[in-house]
Amino acid sequence: MKSEPSITDLDLHAYVDQQLSPARRAEVEDYLAHHPEAVAQIDAIRRLNQALHTLLDPVLEEPIPAIIRLPWIRQRVLLRAAAVVAWVGLGTVLGWGLSGRVGQGPATPMEALVRPAAFAHVIYTAEVLHPVEVGAENEQHLIAWLSKRLRTPIHAPDLATSGYRLVGGRLLPSTDRMAAQFMYEDTLGRRVTLYMRHNAWDNQTTAFRYSQNGDVGVFYWIDGPLGYALSAQLEKAELLKLAVLIHPQVKP
Repeated sequence: MKSEPSITDLDLHAYVDQQLSPARRAEVEDYLAHHPEAVAQIDAIRRLNQALHTLLDPVLEEPIPAIIRLPWIRQRVLLRAAAVVAWVGLGTVLGWGLSGRVGQGPATPMEALVRPAAFAHVIYTAEVLHPVEVGAENEQHLIAWLSKRLRTPIHAPDLATSGYRLVGGRLLPSTDRMAAQFMYEDTLGRRVTLYMRHNAWDNQTTAFRYSQNGDVGVFYWIDGPLGYALSAQLEKAELLKLAVLIHPQVKP
């Protein structure tokens, strides 16, 4: 009997990016015909690619800062080096560098809170097998671990009354300090994430503010030592209801 070919996550990503040989592509398509969970992963990868383009393509249109407008030879060297760094440390670079601020003073909430939160939401809600580092079944350990790393007591709000269960959470890098992300999911498979990190900006406001990053909506606010960003691909009014439910539960 012919054995089934071994199909990896790399094959699935290469399939979406149309980087497979015709023979390997045929093997992947045969595999997809018999594995619906892999089809779901393909759909998630495509949604992630589209969301990343929506979120990051505008950065490509930004003018190059004068400080790095160097002679063309040095530019080529720096661009090659930058490409290596970007691929080796993609997660850290994106988590730390989305604000685009180097030596320009304190970051704004939009740069230090909203953009990293929206990006982390896009990345991890698309995950099928590993959306969180620590699952909700180990919530007590998750809370203790994140509180220790953020150096302040935190907890995961209860969203059960709105139909969302806790999936789990993870630790994330965020500019010069750590951040935490809690993920929730409803019975329709819709996911929302709550991102929190220590205050790193001058202005203080506990009022909700809203930002739209591609198809990801973000309500964010600053309360005491922490900033919060609630992200989801939901209607603004529905996301606001969740923010209102969360706010008193995380208030210091």
